[in-house]
Amino acid sequence: MNDPLAAALSKILNAEKSGKKVCVISLKSKLIKKILDIMNENGYIGSYKENKRDVVINLIGNINKCGVIKPRFSVKKNKYEKFEKRYLPAKDFGILIVSTPKGIMTHYKAKEMNVGGKILGYCY
Repeated sequence: MNDPLAAALSKILNAEKSGKKVCVISLKSKLIKKILDIMNENGYIGSYKENKRDVVINLIGNINKCGVIKPRFSVKKNKYEKFEKRYLPAKDFGILIVSTPKGIMTHYKAKEMNVGGKILGYCY
């Protein structure tokens, strides 16, 4: 597996589209856990619990599409709109997940904190 984040998000999306209530993914990195935290805070997934090597995620049916963005584009603090237009279907609909020097966060929070970073993925 070359990209564990892409595999995890595609597994969540496939389980969501097939109507499942629970999805089990293997936890390979702290990055996946941070992104699950962000998706939980924004209401795209329900609660989740960690086992030794797996994460059991409760799906609530709010994901239309999610995925990673490759290559991981750099974005300046005032240039988020270009990527919003490219990856999100409408204004103020969905989130871009950004890795900044102040941590991993949504693009809304990065705009608020006035920081740039690398775009990791999207969810709507």
